[in-house]
Order: sequence, then structure tokens, then C-alpha cells
Amino acid sequence: MLTDTTRQVQRHGNVTRPAPGTGITLHFKDAKGNLLKTIEANEGDDILSLAHEHDIDLEGACEGSVACSTCHVLLSPEHYDILPEPSDDENDMLDMAFGLTDTSRLGCQVQMTRELDGMTATLPSATRNMFVDGKKPTHH
Repeated sequence: MLTDTTRQVQRHGNVTRPAPGTGITLHFKDAKGNLLKTIEANEGDDILSLAHEHDIDLEGACEGSVACSTCHVLLSPEHYDILPEPSDDENDMLDMAFGLTDTSRLGCQVQMTRELDGMTATLPSATRNMFVDGKKPTHH
């Protein structure tokens, strides 16, 4: 069994949409709490891949390799508590996230399960891309 510190990093990928009415419900909201879209997911789908599949504006600059915090989402507290603890790598990236809260997670690391049915993922008001935002120009 993997512990929190040895958990494998989950990489996002292709999403197959479930048949209508058979999937796990996930609500996406903007930073002001307005509903953007309600979608259905399959078990094992991650929030970042789902956002991309459904045209939700969640960046994911590192493509799910846990090297940025641009897929940072705020989860509903009752669902956050169901999830396994974030890995050390995820916590390191969350420390750099804009608008960090007690229910913040990286969307690339949250895999959907039946227990998460009805969860809300709220997008923060901004993201911080350290490669772009923190990049120091070099002289040629």
C-alpha cells in the first residue's frame, strides 16, 4: 500500500464521457460562485482532464506533472475531507498557488470516485505560473 509520501503522481489524459445519467456529477464554479458547468465523469477521471474535455478554463501548464499550481481548485469541504491527503509534491506546488484555502487541491491530482458525486470545484480568481510569472529575462 502506498503512503501519502510515496503516492504515485497522477497524470491527466484522455477522458471518455459516460453515458448521460450514469456518471459522477461534478460542478464547476467561477471565483464569484457562479455555476460554469455541471458535467458527468467516470471513476478515475481527474479534474484537470475533465475541465479540458468540457472547455472549462483551468490551465494546467505542466500538463499534470505536479510542477506548477495552475490547475489549483477549491473543493467543497464535505468532499475535500473524503480525499486522500495531498502528496508532498502536491503540497509544495499548492504553497505557490494564488488564493490558497483549506480545501485547495491541484485538479490534476484529484481523481473522481462515486463518493465525490455532487462535488463542486471552484476556480480561483487568478493563477500563478511560476515559469512565466517568475521568469527572469536573460541577456543574449
